[in-house]
Amino acid sequence: MKAAFEVKSARLDALSIQLQTDDLTAIAAALEGKATRFGDLRNMPFTLDLQNLSNPASVDLGRLIAVFARFGLRIIAIRHPDAHWATLAKQYRLAFSQLPEEKADKTIQTVATAMASASATAPTPNIAPPQAVTSALPTVVIDRPIRTGQQVYAENTDLIVLGLVSEGAEIIADGNIHVYGPLRGRALAGASGNKQARIFVQSMQAELVSVAGIYRVFDQKLPPHLDHHAVQVYLQDDRLVIGTIKAE
Repeated sequence: MKAAFEVKSARLDALSIQLQTDDLTAIAAALEGKATRFGDLRNMPFTLDLQNLSNPASVDLGRLIAVFARFGLRIIAIRHPDAHWATLAKQYRLAFSQLPEEKADKTIQTVATAMASASATAPTPNIAPPQAVTSALPTVVIDRPIRTGQQVYAENTDLIVLGLVSEGAEIIADGNIHVYGPLRGRALAGASGNKQARIFVQSMQAELVSVAGIYRVFDQKLPPHLDHHAVQVYLQDDRLVIGTIKAE
């Protein structure tokens, strides 16, 4: 009998919000100030990074979730270095991810391996051999402006945009992103979890950039040497770095 399902490793394209306080009034005020910048982010899942908070008993997670929900932001998980926070997540039917990420990844891999081994012991008659899967698709090239409200996703490949990415537009790629025009909207590279992905921009004016789920929102202008200049965005020790591109 054919198995009803298979367990495979996967990554969810979710953004993380790292809280610096559990003060609900302060959080609500900050969300109010950023509300106009959320745009299509209202349709994305969010993880609450609570590593800067030390006491689960002091966090009113129910009210905290409700505050974010008021602004259309859906919390699906929390993460923290202390596994005791998993109990709090369970109370509100949220997923829990233990920091650092390497530890969580190891746990996920262990569970996936165990489940796969269990499946392997079951009889599997008449199952065809798996077909080869192409690791990457041809690069997606967009030769037109991407307007406000539009979204382009390059699945399992790189994305090249030859024109303008307007405010309120969003470009996403599992690989690298190259924008040979002004980037005024949002760019999310390494969407499937590739921490080696980079974003290359001819004129940096973005609302948001993200690599492998680690993101930065630009509430204020960048320093003069980066604003409206050619830059690259990449991860270094799990921190987002924005640097100029200088041709030799």
